[in-house]
Amino acid sequence: MTQPFLHILFSLLLFAVSASASAQTSAVGQPVLPLIPMPSQVHLETGTFATSPKTPVIYQDQAARWAADYFTALLQRSSGISLHTTALPSAAPAIQFNLLSADSTLPAEGYRIHISSDRVEVSASHVQGLFYGAVSLWQLAAAGPRQGSVMHLPQLQIEDAPRFRWRGYMLDSARNFQSVSDIKRLLDAMAIHKLNVFHWHLTDDQGWRVQIRKYPKLTAVGGLGMFYSQAQIREIVHYAAQRNIMVVPEIDLPGHATAAIAAYPQLGIEGRAIPVSNQRGIHNNLFNIEDSTFAFLADVLTEVAELFPAPYIHIGGDEAVKTQWKASPRIQAQMRTLGIQNEAQLQSWFIKRLETMLEQHGKRLIGWDEILEGGLPASATVMSWRGTEGGFEAARQGHDVIMSPTSAMYLDYLQTASPNEPAGRPKLVPLASVYAFEPVPEALDTSLRGHILGLQANMWTGDTRTFAGVEHNSFPRLAAVAEVGWTPASNKNYDGFLQRLPTLLQRYRELGIGYAKTPFEVLTETTLLPQQRVLVTLQNPTGYPVYYREGRSNAWTAYQSPLDLHYPAALELATFANGTPLTSPQVLELTQASLLTRSNAQLSVCNAEGPVLRMEDDGPPQGARALFNVAIFEPCWLWKLAPLQGITSIQVRAGRLPYLFQLGDEESKRVFLPAKTAYGELDIRLDSCSGPILATAPLPAAADADGFITVSAPLTQTPSQTSDLCIRFSGDTRPAMWVLDRISLHPHTPPAPEN
Repeated sequence: MTQPFLHILFSLLLFAVSASASAQTSAVGQPVLPLIPMPSQVHLETGTFATSPKTPVIYQDQAARWAADYFTALLQRSSGISLHTTALPSAAPAIQFNLLSADSTLPAEGYRIHISSDRVEVSASHVQGLFYGAVSLWQLAAAGPRQGSVMHLPQLQIEDAPRFRWRGYMLDSARNFQSVSDIKRLLDAMAIHKLNVFHWHLTDDQGWRVQIRKYPKLTAVGGLGMFYSQAQIREIVHYAAQRNIMVVPEIDLPGHATAAIAAYPQLGIEGRAIPVSNQRGIHNNLFNIEDSTFAFLADVLTEVAELFPAPYIHIGGDEAVKTQWKASPRIQAQMRTLGIQNEAQLQSWFIKRLETMLEQHGKRLIGWDEILEGGLPASATVMSWRGTEGGFEAARQGHDVIMSPTSAMYLDYLQTASPNEPAGRPKLVPLASVYAFEPVPEALDTSLRGHILGLQANMWTGDTRTFAGVEHNSFPRLAAVAEVGWTPASNKNYDGFLQRLPTLLQRYRELGIGYAKTPFEVLTETTLLPQQRVLVTLQNPTGYPVYYREGRSNAWTAYQSPLDLHYPAALELATFANGTPLTSPQVLELTQASLLTRSNAQLSVCNAEGPVLRMEDDGPPQGARALFNVAIFEPCWLWKLAPLQGITSIQVRAGRLPYLFQLGDEESKRVFLPAKTAYGELDIRLDSCSGPILATAPLPAAADADGFITVSAPLTQTPSQTSDLCIRFSGDTRPAMWVLDRISLHPHTPPAPEN
C-alpha cells in the first residue's frame, strides 16, 4: 500500500470508530457526525462513497438544479474541489438530487440522504427540503477524509426535518448600519445553519433605514443619508429567498420614533423639530394619534408591504414610554372621545389600527410582547422577549408565538467574561445557555404547544458599530440557535455539540465567516500567596479541556487543579479539541506588578441594578477603542479581596465618556456621589461603598489629550489583610462621566542600600 492510501484508510477507520463509539455512549443514541444542526434520524452503515472531480452531480429538473448548484458552489468555496452538475442521468457512481413531488411523507423542509458505495441520493418533496439536504451533504463532504481531490463520504441514511418552522435571526440595522454585501454575508451564514427567517430591524430612534418614496425626508433626515434603497431591499429579499430565508421587516411603532419625528415633526406629540438621536436607551418620543399620522403610517406600510413578500410585518410595539401621551391635553381629550381609559389601552387601539392596515395588504402583524398590554389584536403574533411568560400568555389567548427571551436569545449580551469581548452587555449569554434553551417548556399545556412557531436570536447593535462585531456576537452562538430550532429535543446533547463544533469553526474559516474566539480562550484568576507565590486558576467558559506549559516549553500539560507557582513566571495557555488547539496560545505573565493590577474587565460593578454596559470610548471612527464596563445608574467598581498587605498607595487610570443615555421612566434611579471639590474626587473605600475611605484625590477639570488621566493617592490607613475595594468618582455623571480603566496597588519600596 502507498503511504497516502494508508493515511486515508486510517482516517476512515477513525471516523467510523468514533461515530460508532459515540452512538453507543451518547445520551441520545445518535452518531456524532460533522453536522450542525444534528438531523432527526441518522443510521450509519459500513463503507464509504468516493467522490472525485469526475463524479457527476445530477439534478432531476430545474427545480432541483438550484440545490445541486448550491452544493457544488459551497464545496468549491470551502475545499477548492470542483464537481460539475448535469441533467443527464448516469449509471456510473454519482450524486443525485431528486424532487419527489408525490411524496407526502416528507414535510416542506424535510429531506432524505442515502449514501451507498456507488450512489448518493438527496431527496425531498419540496425545493426547501432539497436545499437543506444540499447543506447537510456539503457538511459531510467538506469534513470527510480526502486524498487529494478524492473525498470519502460515510455510507448512511438520514431522514430529517426541522422541529420548528420559525428559526430566526434579527439584525438591527437602525442603530448601526450594515452594507448590502454584509447583509448578504449574513444570509449566506444563516443558510448553512438552516435558519429561515431574517427579521430586519429597520427603524428606531437612531435611524430610519428603509426608503419610502412618498416621504423622502425619512431617509434624508431620519436616516442621516445611510439607508437601503428600494432596489437594494428587493435585491436582498431575492437573495434571501434563494437561500430559503424569509425577510420580515420591522417598522417600530408607536415608540422608538425619534428618527421619523426628526424628519416630520408633525408626527410627534409636541410638534417641534428634534434631532435624530445619538443616544442609546429608552426615549420618550411617541407618534401622535391624529388621522393625518395614521394616513402617513398607511402610506409607509403600503410601500413596505410591496417591498417584502413575506406574510408578516413586525411593528415593534416595545418600550413605548407613555409620558408624552399622559402629558398631552389633546391626547387625553382624544382618549376621552374614544372611550379609552388609560395609555395601555391607547397603545392597544393604536396597534389594532395598524393590524387593519396590514390586513388590507394580506399581511399579519407581529409585535414584541408589550402588545399584550391593553389587549391583543385578533390575529397578532407575539415575539416574547422579556422572558417566556408573555409567550405563554399569548398562547393561552390563542395567538402564535416566537420565543426570543433575553436570557438565551440576545446576542448583544456578551458570551464570556473574557477581557477580549467587544462592546455589549456584560450580563452573559454563553453558548451553553443558548443551547440549553427550550422554546416549549413542560409548563405549557400540551393543547397550546402548537402556537409556538419557533425561536429567534436578536443582534441589537446599539453597542456594535462594526460588522466584525456583529459576526463576533453572532457566531458560534447561532450554531446553537440552529440546533435548538431544528433538532428534536430528545436528540440534543451539549457534549456532542461541542465535539462537532470545531469542524464548524473550520468551515467558518474556509468561508470567511468571522466568529468569536473568546469562547475558546482560557480565563484566568490569580490569588497572591505568601513567600512570593501565586495560585492560578484556569477555566474555559465553553467546556473544552485546558492545557498549559511553563516557560514556553514544548510539552503541554492538561490542567486539573489550581497551580501553586513562584513568581515571576510565564505560562502559555490553550484549549484543545481532538488534539489541536482551538485558538492561538495565550501568554500569562505573572509578575508583582501584574498581580497587583486589575483592568476594568477584571472588576465587578458595585450595583448591577439597571443596565450594565461594556462601552467603547468616543475615539476615532476607525480602529480599536478602549472598553469600559459601566453600571449606568451608578458608575462604581469593586475589586473583591484585593491584596492590601504592605500597600501604601493606589494609582488609578480613568477615561472620560459622554453620558449618552435616555433612561425613560427609570431616570430617577440615576445615582452619583456628590462632589466636595470643584471637579470631584477619586473615592476608594474599604469593604463596601459605605465603608471607611481608604484613598482619595481631587480630579482634574478634563482628561489629558489621549482622553485619560492617571491619579495617585496614598492610603489613609494600613490594612493588614485582604479586603474588598469600592472605587468611585464623585460628581454628576452628566454631561460626562469618569470611568475606571485600570487600578494598581503599590507597596512600600525600601530605599536602595548605600554603596
